[in-house]
Parts: sequence; structure tokens; C-alpha cells
Amino acid sequence: MSADPPHRAGMPQRGKTSPPPSGPATSAIEVRRSTRRRRTVSAYREGDRTVVLIPARMSEAEERRWVTVMLDKLAAQESRRTLGDAELVERAERLSAQFFDGRARPASVRWVTNQNTRWGSCTPAEGSIRLSHRLQGMPEYVVDYVLLHELAHLLVPGHGLDFWRLLEAYPRTERARGYLEGVVAAGRLPQVPGAREE
Repeated sequence: MSADPPHRAGMPQRGKTSPPPSGPATSAIEVRRSTRRRRTVSAYREGDRTVVLIPARMSEAEERRWVTVMLDKLAAQESRRTLGDAELVERAERLSAQFFDGRARPASVRWVTNQNTRWGSCTPAEGSIRLSHRLQGMPEYVVDYVLLHELAHLLVPGHGLDFWRLLEAYPRTERARGYLEGVVAAGRLPQVPGAREE
């Protein structure tokens, strides 16, 4: 078993936990540094906490970045228990109630496999919302953002100021957009919904 390096202020050590950088306050993150690890980072859930294993030589900035990456990866793995179309409708109704006072009422919400240039689409006249199957397995907050984006189109067509004001209600909009931009950059996949091209 490898020894941990001397404690640095603000640096979680073996057995020490700290609140996650974002997300529910009920879970904690324990970062374990190892001199045996050279490059690899891994993470797993242990009860109500997340354990992230990193090389001992990592800087605090690298640690913060990798903790965020690993939390997103774990969330994606856990959400791979894919929602069916019925669950998507329920989720859309819940999000509409929470962020739009229930005003966005889709007639249908479903996964589709024919959207390779965008993450979601909406036909307001029919009240139908379609989400790309490529979202399956991504963190919940990302799927929720795309779903809210399409729900907002039931209330406001286009991407004007009124549309973006609606989405400001969702606190993880910027994080979700950043996640999708990273996926796009990494794999040349669909653009982020509503990316401003002016």
C-alpha cells in the first residue's frame, strides 16, 4: 500500500471527505492520492460518497478538473439505464412544472436515431419533441438541459432573448452547454442546441 504525500491545505487526503464541486450536498467526494499511480484516474461509488483515485503528483487544479470529469463519467454510467419514451414524457412534465410553471405541454417526447446533426428537435404545431439517441448515457443534467431547450420552443419559437430568458431558470445551463461543446469538439458530433452563430 502506498503512502499519501504530506497534507497540503485544502487538499483532501485518504479518509478525508469534501463536498462535491457541484451537485447534491448529501454526497461527498474522497480523493485518494497514490504514488503508485502515474497517469490513470479512476472513481467509484462507496455508499453515499464518491472515491476518486489520482496520482500523488497531480496539482490541485488538475485534481479539481479530474474530479469533475470523473463525476460526469460516473453519472453517465449510472444514467445508462436509459429512460424509455414514457419516462421522457414524465420527465418533460416535471421539468416544465419546475422551470416553466407547467406552461410547456408536449404531446409527445421520444428518442430518435435519425438526428445526427442536432441533439433535439421540436415541432411546436404538433407539440412533439424528439431527442437524439446520442444523449443516452450522458449525465442527467445534460439530458434535462436539452429537454428544457426543446420545451422552451413550445413557448417561444426561435432563439431570441425571450427564449434565452426562459432557459436562465435552469441553473445548469452553462455547464450542460459546456459538456456538449466538449463532446462536439472531441467527436465532431451535433452542435450544441441553440448555439449562437451571429
